[in-house]
Amino acid sequence: MNRKSSVYFLVAGVLVLIFFIVKDIFDQPGISDMKAGFKEVIKYRNANNTGPIQRIYIVTIKDSIWKEMEDYGNLMPHTKYGNTKVYFFMQNANVPTSLQPGDVNFDPVFNKDCIALYEKSAMSQVAFNKHPF
Repeated sequence: MNRKSSVYFLVAGVLVLIFFIVKDIFDQPGISDMKAGFKEVIKYRNANNTGPIQRIYIVTIKDSIWKEMEDYGNLMPHTKYGNTKVYFFMQNANVPTSLQPGDVNFDPVFNKDCIALYEKSAMSQVAFNKHPF
């Protein structure tokens, strides 16, 4: 094998490697690939950009696939030293229409319909609780 053909093989190998890296980057699974049928109903984010950011989401689902609910929570935005909460409800359940910051994020009347809570704390510790209330 001569030097010219070795260079062609090297270039071809690098191009194949680049192709697979780019393909892998753009072919990541996302929320649309999940089977639980997630629908974000309402969200809250405090306007405090100088202190802890608090994000709260109410999400309905068609099917209670616990692993997918936790994966969904992991995909939600989170800020270092902030807090992210995702409350999950079945699609046809009574769902809160307003949110507020703090320990109690919606009217307790809806607690019985909440099937799961995903929470990522200020120190990025994750908690996923089935039937949290």
